[in-house]
Amino acid sequence: MATSIQSDRVAQDTLTDQDVLTEGPKYNEPTRKKRVKFYRSPVTREELAQLNKRSDFLGFVQTLGFLAVLAIAAGTAIYSSIHWPWYVTVLLVFVNSHFWHFLVNGFHELVHDSVFRTRWLNRFFLYIYTFLAWHNHHHFWASHTEHHKYTLHSPDDMEVVFPQTFDLKNFWKWSIINYRYPYDLFKGKFKSFIGHMPEDPWSRSLFPESDPARRRAYTRWERILLIGHLAIAGLSLAFGYWIVPLVITFPKMSGAWLQWLCNQAQHAGLQDRVTDYRLCCRTIYLNPILEFLYWYMNYHTEHHMYAAVPCYKLGQLHRLIKHEMPHCPKGLRETWTQIAEIQERQEREPDYQYVAELPGAERY
Repeated sequence: MATSIQSDRVAQDTLTDQDVLTEGPKYNEPTRKKRVKFYRSPVTREELAQLNKRSDFLGFVQTLGFLAVLAIAAGTAIYSSIHWPWYVTVLLVFVNSHFWHFLVNGFHELVHDSVFRTRWLNRFFLYIYTFLAWHNHHHFWASHTEHHKYTLHSPDDMEVVFPQTFDLKNFWKWSIINYRYPYDLFKGKFKSFIGHMPEDPWSRSLFPESDPARRRAYTRWERILLIGHLAIAGLSLAFGYWIVPLVITFPKMSGAWLQWLCNQAQHAGLQDRVTDYRLCCRTIYLNPILEFLYWYMNYHTEHHMYAAVPCYKLGQLHRLIKHEMPHCPKGLRETWTQIAEIQERQEREPDYQYVAELPGAERY
């Protein structure tokens, strides 16, 4: 019986990029590099085909549902600024900011082209999410496709680089209110507006001078971002709605802590330069509301194994391969207790790397 079940599983060598990755914007042909062969928990061909199916309905539920959260939160703060006491408005502006930090996770999924079955809907909402979040999808896709192909294998993946260290005792100083955010944001965007490209080594490798099309696309979108947000802020102030820039242009000036704790848990404290996603990615259990806001990226190991699976089906994938997964922390408290313990040991033993215990590891 076991032999029969195993024969139905997808052979690792038969998986194609179409099965496990997603397409991105077309530019010049990227430099060919030797691919890393990662272990993926096996599923049947039929299961994978079902999981990879995208749904316009579920895409609308996730995408419009999240935009509705932003609209309600920002709209309530604007209404409060006109009708309610100032201290209520301050509280609502702060609450609103928490939701806007999760825009990056929706933007991430839409970059993957895996939310809607209809491709133009992915691109249409990608532009909306990218604009609202002040992100550049050209830069992110160029970086993120390498992150998936070469996860934590520097220098081919420099999106996440180990060792990572987090000042957990002091991160509240900037994650509650970040007064420098508007200044830093405008300073960076103005440089991009006048044609400066990012100068870090990773960005220079992603946007070489030999690829002028990708560089022009990057700069063009940076200009759209700056002009668009300045227009929104200017018109709002001209009509007396001073609150609008706080809740739409600069909402990420506060409330970063919750999304940061979710997002930074994806790889923190794990191993680099390994070929098993279960050892370099972390899946955690969150409550349904936070899962929705986080676009189900708490199933991060599963997302790396099969990146073509839409975010709203990652829970199904997790249940299929759960028997092969290491312990998945429940909630952010257990997650960051684990990360803090790993980081403390690494401070004492610089060469130490945490190795997740895999069920039945001797079989692989």
